Amino acid sequence: MPERLVYMDNNATTPLHPEVKKVMIDAMGLFGNPSSLHGPGREARQLVEAAREKVASFIGASPEEVMFVGSGSEANNTVLSALSCQRERCKYHHEGLHEIITTTIEHPCVLETSKCLQERGVKVSYLDVDRYGKVNVEQLQEGVTDRTGLVSVMMANNEIGTIQDIKKIAEIVHQQGVLFHTDAVQAVGKIPVDVQELGVDFLTLSGHKIYGPKGIGALYVRKGAPFCPLIRGGHQERGRRAGTENTLGIIGFGKAIEMRSQEMEAEEKRLLKLKATLRKGIEERIPDMQFIGHPTDCLPGTLNVSFDGAEGEAIILYLDLEGIAVSTGSACASGSLDPSHVILAIGLPAECAHGSIRISLGRENTMEEVEYMIDTLPLVIGKIRDMSTVYKRRQ
Repeated sequence: MPERLVYMDNNATTPLHPEVKKVMIDAMGLFGNPSSLHGPGREARQLVEAAREKVASFIGASPEEVMFVGSGSEANNTVLSALSCQRERCKYHHEGLHEIITTTIEHPCVLETSKCLQERGVKVSYLDVDRYGKVNVEQLQEGVTDRTGLVSVMMANNEIGTIQDIKKIAEIVHQQGVLFHTDAVQAVGKIPVDVQELGVDFLTLSGHKIYGPKGIGALYVRKGAPFCPLIRGGHQERGRRAGTENTLGIIGFGKAIEMRSQEMEAEEKRLLKLKATLRKGIEERIPDMQFIGHPTDCLPGTLNVSFDGAEGEAIILYLDLEGIAVSTGSACASGSLDPSHVILAIGLPAECAHGSIRISLGRENTMEEVEYMIDTLPLVIGKIRDMSTVYKRRQ
């Protein structure tokens, strides 16, 4: 095992913030059910609602507009799946609305849910993106019709970090009287996110992307927006999501949000400096490479880069031997040998997708670690290229 660990895979998940870990340890003895009327139950309920208020305040919402769920994937499934509801008494049900519009670069939980909905008779249209991963707004304007029930566009891409103009997209969608959802899992806690300013109807966020615990997420549901539960069987979360609340996870999530409110602004500036140094070092020391994603409208800590003649999986393994953790793209698809759907969608060839890695910096990364990466990565790429007959033929 390497003597050191340089963790640069924060888009996949983040380590618990020390303050989050502390409050969760302190709450380990909190066993009461938040729905119970006795003392232990009321104590649990108070802490759950305090966390809800923190989440709501952070994104500019009201507490009653925030519901806790098990993950960002569950939140996305909840919003998209509602359109296929056939119950006439459901506020979401409308006989004439059977179309969803999303994009070709969404997270797999959105794309796979969309495929499932297509099998149920829901029409799904996919917006194209340009070479930087920006949504084709003209295509969106032409695509929204009186049969469209929902448009879903992620705020920041998990693989390449490109940030969409969600406010503009929401305005276009609402001009047609259509509901709008954004998967903001990668954005919340890294860049400012205000649901009122953005004008969204639904917004997804997750705890483990912002130094909180896994297994907890939240869904913003604008007051008055139609809603259909995905999980039924209880009155929890105002009847919107059955199941006893994950009290410990919610407490940790609330603390993580609190720490983001204190640290995010300064961290964004620091991460931009680290990324600029890393980008310059890679560009100067490694030939035949290209950065992927928008150069400026991008998450502060995300850098996706492709190396000619080097497989992403090999790069990861060799870096891991040197104590550096990065990824090939979405952690949810890392077990697949298929090229990244995001990189293919922006028009790059499959070999470029196979040769790409995602470096995602976080609050614990230092300039010394960035310099170690700059020193180590060229050696790794050189070693892989020396074994590549394909790369040699290109010289």
